[in-house]
Amino acid sequence: MTPSKLMSIILARWQLVLLVVVVTTLTALGVSLVLPKRYLASASVVVDAKPDPVSALIYPGMASPAYMNTQVDVIASDRVALRVVRDLRLTELPELREQWQAQGAEGSMEQWVATFLQANMEVKPSKESNVLTVNYRSPSAQVAAQMANAFVKAYIATTLDLRVEPARQYAGYFDQQAKAALDRLEQARTKLSAYEREHGILASDERLDVENARLNELSSQLVALSSLATESRSRSGQAARGGDQLPDVLANPVVSQLKADVSRAEANLQQLSTRYGDNHPQVIEAKASVADTRAKLNAEIRRVTGSVAVTSTINSQREAETRAQLEAQRAKVIKLKEARDEASGLMREVESAQRAYENITTRLTQTSLESQSTQSNVNLLAEATPPLKPASPRVALNTALAFVAGLVLAIGLALLLELRDRKVRDADDVMAVLPLPMLGVLPAPGKRAQALPSAERRLLGAPGAASRGAA
Repeated sequence: MTPSKLMSIILARWQLVLLVVVVTTLTALGVSLVLPKRYLASASVVVDAKPDPVSALIYPGMASPAYMNTQVDVIASDRVALRVVRDLRLTELPELREQWQAQGAEGSMEQWVATFLQANMEVKPSKESNVLTVNYRSPSAQVAAQMANAFVKAYIATTLDLRVEPARQYAGYFDQQAKAALDRLEQARTKLSAYEREHGILASDERLDVENARLNELSSQLVALSSLATESRSRSGQAARGGDQLPDVLANPVVSQLKADVSRAEANLQQLSTRYGDNHPQVIEAKASVADTRAKLNAEIRRVTGSVAVTSTINSQREAETRAQLEAQRAKVIKLKEARDEASGLMREVESAQRAYENITTRLTQTSLESQSTQSNVNLLAEATPPLKPASPRVALNTALAFVAGLVLAIGLALLLELRDRKVRDADDVMAVLPLPMLGVLPAPGKRAQALPSAERRLLGAPGAASRGAA
């Protein structure tokens, strides 16, 4: 269908089209004027993604769409709506109580009022920011602003509760764990102190180093005494076999002097024997002198060799005593080392319990601060103010939409009637019905004749056309 035909149909049924458009427009206008006015108040909050002031942690998911959608769900939750009901004491209003009772008074009145408030509240998140807008519709501008601000304040308080309540639970848990850790620490300290008192040591005592030095000293003494005792036993054995060639005897000045005296006495005896004979009194006296000097020499040699034996015995005894002391010191060092190792293990238990207690107390302090926090990461950006104009109904918009809808409806109705009752509106309709060429169109009163199209003139000029036209 061409626009000209559509226009001809509209013009032919202009009364119907006008009637439908006027009725639709006036109906929408009347309904818009009759509908009660509803005001829309908006309040906005911003979700802060800065580090937490207590824990100094940055939560990477705060700026994500999922987090913002979660905040939208929190605002629209029953918990926030019930908090609004309690904060404003809406259950005490007689009007609401009468409405609740009129509807059957089923369930809790708080829940009923909260559901009513949720039906008039809407949350709109921003696409590229952390701002949330809370809209509330009400027949009263003051009530709309009051309820929007109440929802925002209840949401901020709820977010704070959602952070503080888990922190309080964690604080209680860490408080119990801190007490248990302190008990374990005290038990470990008591056990360590009792062990130190029992063994007379300290885990950080330097006695082990002193005893080790004493052990090393005794070991060195034993080595020296072993060498000395071996040498003494060798000299004692040599003395038992023959003491004349003993170095101690040879080095003894008394023995050397006595040997010299014996040599002089023997030389003197030989001279006297040669001069006077063996029976001469001087020879006899000289023999007695030689015998006496030799007796002294032998006695001195025996004394020297005896002292070597005594020295060997003493060195052996010293070696045995030093060896016994070394074994006792070694046993003492081993026992002290075992005690110190056990004490070190107890000390490590104390240190481990101390670290565990300090870690728990640190977490306890942090959670205690978090549980006492009064700052939320959601801040009020803009409070709602009573709107000056109602948000609905929109009279001008509704009237314009009704006019367009009525016009579309009227055109559709005209086309439907045209399909049910076809009429000739122009020359094209005549040519569509009659397969004959059109010679002309009679003008309407006061108008000139309409010229034939060039195609039709050529058709009339074709052979046989004139005869059919004349006919």
